[in-house]
Amino acid sequence: MSREAVYSALFAWVSAAAGFVTTSRRLQMWTDVPPGAQPALFQAQRSEQVTQVTNRPPIWKFHVDLYVYAYASDTGVSPAIQLNALVDAVEAALAPTLENQTLGGLVTYARISGQIQTDEGVLGQQAVAIIPVEIEVNA
Repeated sequence: MSREAVYSALFAWVSAAAGFVTTSRRLQMWTDVPPGAQPALFQAQRSEQVTQVTNRPPIWKFHVDLYVYAYASDTGVSPAIQLNALVDAVEAALAPTLENQTLGGLVTYARISGQIQTDEGVLGQQAVAIIPVEIEVNA
């Protein structure tokens, strides 16, 4: 198992999900991403967990947060409208078809797991979503 191969595959997969202007595996705060550089996607490794059973290969679970930023330059339009479409695109990219999303056969599954945190831009034009992803890898 190559951690870098897994994290790179996830990033490639979700980066292509929507028309992101900026994508990076180095997290930036939304205040540091100018409106013209959005929509933006950032991937942050959060944690790894292993389950070991005698006479079986270990099962790894990687936890990643995807940060999605959307800025609505039109003050009459809620930035949540653009953010919702971006979150839908990321969800669709990770949604299983007939089987789990395996990132091209590299992992057992990669899927959204947990609560998606959002700030829809109620007090401004900036919207943010943090999407938790779990990846299971059999070593």
